[in-house]
Amino acid sequence: MKPSMRTPVFVAVYAVLCAGQQPTERAIPARTIPVPTTVSPEMQQLIAPAWSGSKSPVTLTSDQWKALQEQRDSDAAKALQPVKQKFHVSVQEERIAGVRVYRVKPQAIAPENRNRILVHVHGGAYVFFGGEAAAAEAVYMANFGKIEVVSVDYRMPPDFPFPAALDDGLAVWKEVAKSRDTKRMGLFGTSTGGGMTLAMVLKMKELKMPLPGAIMAGTPWSDMTKTGDTFYTNEFVDNILGSNDGQLEAAARLYANGHDLKDPLLSPVYGNLSGFPPTILLSGTRDLFLSNTVRVHQKLLKAGGVADLLVFEGESHAQYEFAPDAPETADAWTEVSQFFNRHLAK
Repeated sequence: MKPSMRTPVFVAVYAVLCAGQQPTERAIPARTIPVPTTVSPEMQQLIAPAWSGSKSPVTLTSDQWKALQEQRDSDAAKALQPVKQKFHVSVQEERIAGVRVYRVKPQAIAPENRNRILVHVHGGAYVFFGGEAAAAEAVYMANFGKIEVVSVDYRMPPDFPFPAALDDGLAVWKEVAKSRDTKRMGLFGTSTGGGMTLAMVLKMKELKMPLPGAIMAGTPWSDMTKTGDTFYTNEFVDNILGSNDGQLEAAARLYANGHDLKDPLLSPVYGNLSGFPPTILLSGTRDLFLSNTVRVHQKLLKAGGVADLLVFEGESHAQYEFAPDAPETADAWTEVSQFFNRHLAK
């Protein structure tokens, strides 16, 4: 039965709103969140563990950041090796425009993709997953999309803060685009890579460069200022990022190097998204960056753009690229591949 105007709860809430005393926050009781049975067993294994991080402030020296980088990059590169073998994808290091990249190729390129190429920018909070680890997401894309990918191993802080990563991404894009129609080129990345993808397009617009035929921004770090509902509602629920407080916030400030975090080239949700190429965005119901993702989606639609949004059941940040055997992984990359196929020129 619908509540009437005389329902006590309705009357109380209505009275508060009418009095101009709209509450600014709401406390909820502690709760236990079950692992969803609505996802595959492979995905359940990723969802089950609790976040093991900390919200404590992070103050690392330059040498400490570098030591942490080295360890995480090494671990991620080792984890990539069985995935490359499983998918029969080749990863070759080279230089383009003076920037280290990894050229990633599937065993067979689809006929419709013979004249196409994707440029990839990796995630890792602008600090982590350099070296061969940079190509991890590109391996998934090459396998499921049957397309060639150039993955950019951009420079990172502490030695190379903003805008070094953006400059490297654009330098590679320009060089690859010299011999190709950009309508046959796509740009993509997840997390930091998603934010960088959006920022690169903003910069391309500013420089009046030809834009990609289509882009993917997976759970983009599109706002570094902890603005958005799920920075709070999914805190600790997301078992990958856990919280904006602590290391994530420290990494943002390390990369920004004193620049305003609302600068659109750092937080592209504050930029002018009109004229963007067709865009596909990915997130999950437990993702700390779900609000980042839906805010970009809504802004693209309001700007008159073509934008698809995929939100996956139960997934925390970027978990569509952590389980190569999960059906959700195949679903995600198949959807992205089909999106590029629909929007890139042949």
